[in-house]
Amino acid sequence: MTDFTRRDVLRTTTALTAGAMLTGTSLLDWAKAWAADMPFKPEDGAKLRALRWNRFVESEDVQFDANIKAFIEATGVEVRLDKEWLDDIQPKAAVAANVGAGPDVVWGPLAMAHLFPEKLVDMTDVADYLGGKYGGWFPVAETYGKRDDRWICIPLCVGGNYINYRKSMVQAAGFDEFPADTDGLLKLSAEMNKQGNAGGMALGHASGDGNAWTHWAVWAFGGRLVDENNKVAVNSPETIQGLEYVRELYQTFTPGTASWLDGHNNKAFLSGEVGWTNNGISIYAKAVRDGMDIAADIEHAYYPVGPVGRPTEMHVPFPWMAFNYTKYPNAAKAFMTFMMEAPQYNAWLQESVGYFTHTLKGYADHPVWTEDPKRRVFKDATERALSIGHAGTLGYAAASALADFIIVDMVAEAATGQASPKDAAARAEKRANRYYRV
Repeated sequence: MTDFTRRDVLRTTTALTAGAMLTGTSLLDWAKAWAADMPFKPEDGAKLRALRWNRFVESEDVQFDANIKAFIEATGVEVRLDKEWLDDIQPKAAVAANVGAGPDVVWGPLAMAHLFPEKLVDMTDVADYLGGKYGGWFPVAETYGKRDDRWICIPLCVGGNYINYRKSMVQAAGFDEFPADTDGLLKLSAEMNKQGNAGGMALGHASGDGNAWTHWAVWAFGGRLVDENNKVAVNSPETIQGLEYVRELYQTFTPGTASWLDGHNNKAFLSGEVGWTNNGISIYAKAVRDGMDIAADIEHAYYPVGPVGRPTEMHVPFPWMAFNYTKYPNAAKAFMTFMMEAPQYNAWLQESVGYFTHTLKGYADHPVWTEDPKRRVFKDATERALSIGHAGTLGYAAASALADFIIVDMVAEAATGQASPKDAAARAEKRANRYYRV
């Protein structure tokens, strides 16, 4: 066994930040050396129960488990990991927060930490340690991680959510590449629909895909749920213009998208039912892993830019948090820190094959972004993302409005004809005012 010293650990960490990775026994040796001088000392006899969401990319999940195993072996802290469906994580976390019992650490989507910030362990020291060591946090990551001046969670990663499309079908519709503007998208989608290669995006309560594209569609036309002063501003000409656009775009979709949840578009795309959709890179990852012929034809693109003239992208943050009822807060901090140290995090990014984007700037040069050109756009997800609180602040009201699917429902009502764009915006305004009370 290699005799690692503290100096070796520091030197190796510097190299690993640039993209090199340790594996096997070398990784465990590094972990043991780290544990000997870890920044947060676990309590004696510490045991942690952790909860995360079921995987979309198998290799990521396998590496995540391997990293946990290394932490257990190096520190002696027992970690029990439970896995649930993505859309079940937030309600389970909310119940745990309310009753004061359940998992010690939860890793899930979006802004759920802002629903119960007073129930969470202060993570400021962890965030300062990681930010200071790995080049600082991207601004949107800090927005999701903090309430006022206190870090209430650690933004482990961002799930990039971009356009997935069949290159051959786009070209058959007369386009060399996926359009970069909203007018071009409408023309492309209409033509692909005529050719039997319609697109489609989720309009059900899909936490990831549904939220991502509907927020983009509203923001692209200058609409927003609230203004800079957190005053509800969704019932605006800009929002209505966006809803009118979506209503027209929806006519080119494949049937059934009104009930799609996360996962429906993956299946539709891989089965050839649709020629384009929005998603993470998991569609492409599965096609490559399973040796599907479709893999060579899959490409990715940024969301088209609307009349506002700049990117208006929502991507899916995946923070993790520790509840303050835990008996082992220091062990939770050590665990969360360990998983974001370079050896573990680099290996995990690699096995995520672009599905996750780093939240610490020090990981920007990871080879996962250059070894396959089809992953390239996902590298920019964290840097380009807007907070779900846009254009106001991120807090309880913003998190609650998101959890209530106000934007998704508004877009769905207008798109499907359940309500006119004006009525859909007016209803969204009433619902948002329940949370944003003056």
